[in-house]
Amino acid sequence: MTVTLEVSAGVGTIRLDRPPMNALDIATQDRLKELAEEAAGRDDVRAVVVYGGEKVFAAGADIKEMQVMDHAAMVRRGKGLQDSFTAVARIPKPVVAAVTGYALGGGCELALCADFRIAADNAKLGQPEILLGLIPGAGGTQRLARLVGPSKAKDLIFTGRHVKADEALAIGLVDRVVPAAEVYEQAHAWAAKLAQGPALALRAAKESVDTGLETDIDTGLAVERNWFAGLFATEDRERGMRSFVEEGPGKAKFL
Repeated sequence: MTVTLEVSAGVGTIRLDRPPMNALDIATQDRLKELAEEAAGRDDVRAVVVYGGEKVFAAGADIKEMQVMDHAAMVRRGKGLQDSFTAVARIPKPVVAAVTGYALGGGCELALCADFRIAADNAKLGQPEILLGLIPGAGGTQRLARLVGPSKAKDLIFTGRHVKADEALAIGLVDRVVPAAEVYEQAHAWAAKLAQGPALALRAAKESVDTGLETDIDTGLAVERNWFAGLFATEDRERGMRSFVEEGPGKAKFL
């Protein structure tokens, strides 16, 4: 399998495994979608790490496969391409990308689907599609601009240049830079900590933030308001407030 899902201590690791560069061909995209949907639906998965291995996250699409596709073929495939990445973005649980080596093109777009990105100090990220006479097609024009702002997104997309980890951190493309040997360990630890939190409240927080970024503020506030009120019907809310009153803040343990 080119993509696998392993679960440990409430954390599901979606692992890309298509040596040598984890090129994202159609079969890998489809498998990614399948496993993202599985992770979304499994109760024993409370947080997710997306990881490409010690050497590379994903160096982009399979260019040899794409080279033989004409306009009609890509019209048929384009939505499937986007849907595979959107499935990761819509996992209703915290998702962290553990980025080692190259995360280019589709690899960068996959990292953008996570809620948090931990990068190796030797990582390089970018959207080099313009050098092929193309633009990003798996969400890069949309998610990158929302994350780093339109000007910085256009810089990366227009030039196709790679950014090293320090610049990626400075512009907000990644959230933490660590030694390469520690990337997965730190990503898993971050996910494991969140896996102990209140699952429904985390889902509500993620959906409220993501929906608000995609719509007007009044709609976003309505989503937030509905989730906020709805959480008063949950056992986690009862547990959290009872613990606060009886033991003080930050000591609640959630199922």
